[in-house]
Amino acid sequence: MTASTVLTGQVVRPGDADYADASRGWNHFFTHRPAAVVYALSTEDVVNALTWARQQNVSVRVRSGGHALEGWSGVDDGVVIDVSKIKSVTIDAQAQTATVGAGLNQLEAVTGLGAAGFAAPTGTEGSVGLVGATLGGGFGLLTRMYGMASDNLLAAEVVVASADGGADVVIADDEHNPDLLWALRGAGNGNFGIVTSLTYRIHPLTQAIFVVATWRGLDHLEAVFDEWQRCAPYVDNRMTSQLEIEGDRVGLHAVLAGGSEVEALQLLSPILAIGSPDVMVQDASWPKIYAGFQIPIEEEPANWKFTSQFITEPMPPEAVRIIAEFMAKAPAGCNYFTNAFGGAVAASEPSNGSAFAHRSALYYAEPGAGWGVRGGAPASDDETAAALGWVAEMSEALAPYVNDAYVNVPNAGMPDWEHAYWGANVDRLRQIKATYDPDDVFTYEQSISAG
Repeated sequence: MTASTVLTGQVVRPGDADYADASRGWNHFFTHRPAAVVYALSTEDVVNALTWARQQNVSVRVRSGGHALEGWSGVDDGVVIDVSKIKSVTIDAQAQTATVGAGLNQLEAVTGLGAAGFAAPTGTEGSVGLVGATLGGGFGLLTRMYGMASDNLLAAEVVVASADGGADVVIADDEHNPDLLWALRGAGNGNFGIVTSLTYRIHPLTQAIFVVATWRGLDHLEAVFDEWQRCAPYVDNRMTSQLEIEGDRVGLHAVLAGGSEVEALQLLSPILAIGSPDVMVQDASWPKIYAGFQIPIEEEPANWKFTSQFITEPMPPEAVRIIAEFMAKAPAGCNYFTNAFGGAVAASEPSNGSAFAHRSALYYAEPGAGWGVRGGAPASDDETAAALGWVAEMSEALAPYVNDAYVNVPNAGMPDWEHAYWGANVDRLRQIKATYDPDDVFTYEQSISAG
């Protein structure tokens, strides 16, 4: 290559007024000083940014919503290629497919699809990038009905590192580069290339029931948790539910994708019969429900730490007791969260498969902590130590009862993390890495290495 490529799009460099915001991710616990942040406005901008980075021999990181929990979408002295401004939604109602730009966050995707009477499974945090959630798996309150977000991924446009030191655009679908599509369904975040658009299978959904039950205090925690884990993975596939235990309350959130309030309460009756929870029921469109439970990002804590767990057998009483004991002594902002699996996750996967390796899980869980004031003074060392210590200790105490981990909520420092994320798929993923990124351009702390 003889001519030097010029960065295009919106380029932010050190010294620019908006550099601090551009270089910061959602989790303020991690900070980086990239040489440039490139907000791509088109696929061409992504091609130019990747080519420029390779010509300058600097590191590349890929970012959409910026929610990489361990800060791995940032880098010192390299280039952050941010696709969050590539936003579009094109719906084919007859084919029941939608092609979206990689910059959409989950709230934008839910809203855009819902306006046409459709839905696709996403996570519950609206500000999270849709592409990042999907490429690691992607699950939330429609998952037992429609499967993982990655199960519904039909095609992707991907900018890959070319053999000549530049960048090429490829399509990954059932006919073109099907091995890459397989890898993108569960292992695609920052490993093989930069996804600029995605095509999903979408599902007609005009109405849903949302149930929120809250138990004040922790007296019923063990009974509620045990009943939930024995019911939620096996109930009617239209219903997906989550538990969130925080402070002095236990919360149940459940969505019935199409149906009545009577049906929803009947399906939840074994859990709701415990104690006297406060119960709220909403019958509305999915976009209205989804928007209603969002927390404005400016009201969220500045710093976060999570670990991820999959549970393949119901936790025994001693494990549930451990959860109760840790929640009773949890510092402010610490919680334990679960999401039911089973249903469509266990029953089916895409026609040519996927790299997602946790279909036998009954549910997903994570100990987590949020602390510090967003936009305010830094958290104290004592506050940070308490939050990190609680998450680490609870994760270790529950380790005998859980299996594997979720790449979208990475367990930093975990031994044999590749197999924890992708199980028996690791060797195939390494071969695909060697095909599409033999020069290891896309690398970070837990990236896939070429086999």
